[in-house]
Amino acid sequence: MQNKGFIRLFTVLLILAALYSLSFSFFTWKANHDADKYAQGNEQMRREYLDSLSRLDSYYNFLGLRKFSYAETQQRSLNLGLDLKGGMNVTLRISIEDMILNLSNDGKKDTLLMKVLARTDELERDSREDYVSLFGKAFQEIAPQGTAMRTMFIANEAMSSRINYQSTNEEVLKVLAEQAKASLDNSFDVIRTRIDRFGVVQPNIQNLGNGRVLVELPGVVDQDRVRDLLQSSAKLEFWETWNASEVLNVVFEVNNTLADLNEVSDKAKDASTSTATEQAKADTTKQETASGELSLKEQLQDSAAAATQADAQKTKEEIARENPLLNILIPNVSQEGYPGYGPIVGFAQRADIPYIDSLLAVSEVQLLLQEIAPEVKFAWGKKANSNGFFELIALKSIGGEGNPALDGSVVVDARPEFTQTGGAASVQMIMNADGAREWRRLTRDNTGRSIAIVLDGFVYSYPNVQGEIPNGISSITGDFSIAEATDLANILKSGKLSAATKIEFSEFVGPTLGAESIQKGLMSVVVALIFMFGYLFFYYRKAGTVANIALLLNLFLVFGVLASLGAVLTLSGIAGIVLSLAMAIDANVIIYERVREELSQGKGMKLAIADGFKGSYSAIIDGNVTTLIIGIVLYMFGKGSIQGFATTLIIGILTTLFCGIFITRMIFERFLAKKRTISFDRKATRNAFKNIHIDFMGNRKKYYIVSSIIIGVCILAIVVRGFQIGVDFKGGRSYTVVVEGERNVEEIEESLAKQFGKAPEVKTLGAEGIKVTTDYKINDKGTEVDTETETLLFKGLQEVPDLLPKGITQDDFMKNNLTQSNMVGPTIANDMIWSAIISIVVALIFMFIYILIRFRNWEFGLSAALALLHDVFVVIGVFALLHGLLPFSMEVGQEFIAALLTIIGYSLNDTVVIFDRIREMRTEYPKRNTLKLFNQGVNSTLSRTITTSATTLLVLLIIFFFGGDSMKGFIFAMIIGVVIGSYSTIFIASPLAYEMLKKGKKTIETE
Repeated sequence: MQNKGFIRLFTVLLILAALYSLSFSFFTWKANHDADKYAQGNEQMRREYLDSLSRLDSYYNFLGLRKFSYAETQQRSLNLGLDLKGGMNVTLRISIEDMILNLSNDGKKDTLLMKVLARTDELERDSREDYVSLFGKAFQEIAPQGTAMRTMFIANEAMSSRINYQSTNEEVLKVLAEQAKASLDNSFDVIRTRIDRFGVVQPNIQNLGNGRVLVELPGVVDQDRVRDLLQSSAKLEFWETWNASEVLNVVFEVNNTLADLNEVSDKAKDASTSTATEQAKADTTKQETASGELSLKEQLQDSAAAATQADAQKTKEEIARENPLLNILIPNVSQEGYPGYGPIVGFAQRADIPYIDSLLAVSEVQLLLQEIAPEVKFAWGKKANSNGFFELIALKSIGGEGNPALDGSVVVDARPEFTQTGGAASVQMIMNADGAREWRRLTRDNTGRSIAIVLDGFVYSYPNVQGEIPNGISSITGDFSIAEATDLANILKSGKLSAATKIEFSEFVGPTLGAESIQKGLMSVVVALIFMFGYLFFYYRKAGTVANIALLLNLFLVFGVLASLGAVLTLSGIAGIVLSLAMAIDANVIIYERVREELSQGKGMKLAIADGFKGSYSAIIDGNVTTLIIGIVLYMFGKGSIQGFATTLIIGILTTLFCGIFITRMIFERFLAKKRTISFDRKATRNAFKNIHIDFMGNRKKYYIVSSIIIGVCILAIVVRGFQIGVDFKGGRSYTVVVEGERNVEEIEESLAKQFGKAPEVKTLGAEGIKVTTDYKINDKGTEVDTETETLLFKGLQEVPDLLPKGITQDDFMKNNLTQSNMVGPTIANDMIWSAIISIVVALIFMFIYILIRFRNWEFGLSAALALLHDVFVVIGVFALLHGLLPFSMEVGQEFIAALLTIIGYSLNDTVVIFDRIREMRTEYPKRNTLKLFNQGVNSTLSRTITTSATTLLVLLIIFFFGGDSMKGFIFAMIIGVVIGSYSTIFIASPLAYEMLKKGKKTIETE
């Protein structure tokens, strides 16, 4: 072997670099281990111990060369993915629609603009173009001929300096595109600043382009907190308010108007009824106003009686028809019928809020409000009160234009405040000079009344003004926890988002599931290694020990490279590592089988090893390059866990080539130099697969018949049974829940149907889990939709007898029972489908091109491609045939596509090894009969094909049984793929290549 000195030096440097990168992970683990030992289960003490380490100037001193703090050590340690550590993965879409509305003259009041935006949203679901371009197309479709786009934007201050009355539609779109880019850059910077202040170790924030931002937050458990942090636009406003006594009559007028509308009757049937009146009354304000008018008091008494003490003869539907609004909105009145004090007009449960909003949005109600109360604006409180009800607050709109008395642009700083006694936290705000001056006037004019502090449309607090505040310093109160106050101050300091954000994809993994994934993932790796090491040692004796050393070094380097690159290790990444180890075994098997062939021809050990390595390079490089191409395609077009799998697969292939070709060769040469005995077999394996002469080509028509029958069954299964499409491709929300009682799927679906309006899909998982998938309000926008869906899920499961623990609260359910959740919006689901299609097509094209270049015959490339299509079709057919029949998920989603692409790479690797041997034999025996040549090529590689396939299959079976439930569908697809891939390599690809060459009367070209 040439350049041995350089290779040795490079190996030493590579090992030292890996040791350096992994040392941070060791010391981070040691710190956590010491903290656990010190705390003895006390989380507060554990946190204090780690905080003490953070205050040290130097925690880790690397060989006396450089000192690292504990925080730096954490940042440089190996990142664990959400499925191993728990946490939340979110893909945000920055709303260009919101930006366009802000840049327009009249916003939502412009009916033409709203129609164009609605059409743009429709086009976006089936297109990959940017939003501004689609907006231009929608405008051309909808706007009357001759209408200039500039008329919708020319009066806006931000646009008037960029466009004029001569600007064409193209020029306006160009300005909008520039504004969109600036808005996206601003939003990304604001989101990054918020995350940096959030306090999560090793967050991952990526700008995905096309208005999307990926945020990964390992270790977080509070989903609502993350959603609020990411989706809050930081639109801070200060509103004057109405007292309940001044506006309750408006609420009753709205109720009466709704009662008169015929369509309300249909809507009211689906309205959720309120809880008992006594619970609602206990929450109402105790104080009464002395100045309440008698007529209003009588009206309140009559309306409350109608809503809460209806005639027992009336049905719920009749009561709801007579009081559409007051049936679910509890008015803020005392038991004597007097209006409550302050700006609260009513109370409602969380699940009822969307329906109340829909009632207030009815066109007749909007006309009524414009007529009798143009300066009244309703807004919900951000948090529920102590009884679990949300408050509806009456805000005073200045001049009826919907504007607040003061906006948040005057706030220059915000900081959380905590009391020493452990009471509720608050947020202190400091205003600039103009803001302080206006705040003084506002507090002076509203002494004795409430001023509502509103953020992103929700009322955070409505303190009663005791007197004039002259210095512009005030506090936002609202029964905040320390974390909530810290987040609110963070949001206000980070700046306002120039456009709203919407979560298009989210994945949550609870800490319990993450710990379980680590345990099962490590178990699968350890067991797989034991079996692989044992097999190699048994089959190849001392040479097997050399291969095992190379495998251990391979594994060490993979983890070292992952740590040095700052890559994330996921559960699917562990599967990629194990698969790359199986391919490393394949490289050793190819070499060892060639060495055994050379030895059988009478060559000495030194020459046999040299010729064996030399004769194996082509097959090893071809096989690994094809899989490398698959890994690159997966990384380019995949997302989330797919990229994790691709990352470790790519790194594993590169380290496999290095260890398989160079490390094992250096060890053998060292043995030869020391004149040590080397053995490549033992008595039991010496003659395995030798002297095999199967006429594969002569029996090819039988194989075609078998494949035709298999394909026929697959087609029938696809047509009759179809597929179980995953949330990735159809959009929706899925929840994995741990339950206690008997899992009656029909009973659970029936209970949840009452909450969601239609039955979701419910499947059992493992011994005590269920997976619920629903498309409830998947097209709706807003931060409250996720929370509403989770509330309905909890209520539906709670109504199933003995399914959840008795007395469980929704908070406990979210922390302990909801172990995983996913949300995929329709737009990103469409993108995932396109990515899947493109990735498969691109992979097949690259495979064909590579084989065409390597073998210089299109027949080889086409036969390999047809065999790959055969494999893919069979795997798809098996999933269509067996979904719902096996006790694990067999959804067709992103991970299934990743499995198909990996199967393509694996199957092609097998095929290339055989084709490479046929090409080599043709070079050695140019006059040999083509049929005989093909048979000899397949027979001579049969040992390698069976050995590698058996080893890979064994590894996959270990992962299948010892890995987590979430991976079973993925691994099952791989198992089917390995079996059918090995079959097609021998019985389909080679016979097809022979058939084409025979019909074309061509010979195989040599290099």
